[in-house]
Amino acid sequence: MRKARFTTAIFAVTAFVLLAGGCGKSEKKTENKGGQNRGLTIGVTLLTRTHPFYQDLEAGLQEAAKENGYTLLVTAGEFDVAKQKDQIQDFIVRKVDAIIVSPCDSKSIGTAIAAANAAGIPVFTADIACLAEGVKVICHTASDNVAGGRLAAQAISQAIGGSGTVAIIDHPEVESVIQRVKGFEEELAKSPNITVVAKLSGHGVKDQAFRTTEDILQAHPDLSAIFGINDDSALGALAAVEKAGKSGKVKIVGFDAVPEAREAIKAGKIYADVIQKPNEIGRKTIEAITAYISGGTVAPVNLIPCGLFTQKDAI
Repeated sequence: MRKARFTTAIFAVTAFVLLAGGCGKSEKKTENKGGQNRGLTIGVTLLTRTHPFYQDLEAGLQEAAKENGYTLLVTAGEFDVAKQKDQIQDFIVRKVDAIIVSPCDSKSIGTAIAAANAAGIPVFTADIACLAEGVKVICHTASDNVAGGRLAAQAISQAIGGSGTVAIIDHPEVESVIQRVKGFEEELAKSPNITVVAKLSGHGVKDQAFRTTEDILQAHPDLSAIFGINDDSALGALAAVEKAGKSGKVKIVGFDAVPEAREAIKAGKIYADVIQKPNEIGRKTIEAITAYISGGTVAPVNLIPCGLFTQKDAI
């Protein structure tokens, strides 16, 4: 009988230790000073890691993740949506706690996000939204691109005195660009003496924007201004304008205000740039994940205001 009671006691102690150990493990993600979920692993796939904008966005993600004790697995599609889909599938296999996406193609990325939805992994988008139907994104954090487009239109109108012809170097596969162009065209429509004579894709990269601008300048030799939907587009356009001997005659407005563009603005080669806050976009995205995982309310869209960078700001 004594042996039986001893065995029962050993079993009870062992069960308690195992239970206590199991509880400690399950609560690992929620034990921190702020009551937030520590130990989360978050998969990140950006449009690119080579552009200063996305480098700043990544820095914001990393800073906020470090403060919360999260681990980020950062990758980039580098403008290749097929590559980005593979990255998301890898995150699903690794059973990450959340996924952040800056889509290379706002519609095509839908199948990969749907797969994450099916796996029960919450998806958040940063800078570029997903436009695919039937998929769930918890929160999209980005610049207010429509308002940014309006700022670009106001700058161009001022640069050409409210009259002339304008071309847009576009990249219509990307949602953020669609919003910028929407705001730009809506604002420019308020100026009856300004006409958009061309809207062609430069795919968001310098060499393509350069070639596209060359074609536009040949078709419209009296062009007054160009709106580049990002700074690679604006800088590619600038190279084509300079090659054509039209420096100063064709005004250029870009979007992002990266260091190279700021130098061009300071030198008077680019008229102005819409400036974004990529670091804040990164931080706000992590904040949205924290709120969601903690059971809080998360707004479906979080827009960050833009500003305008001109030559007076570069001095």
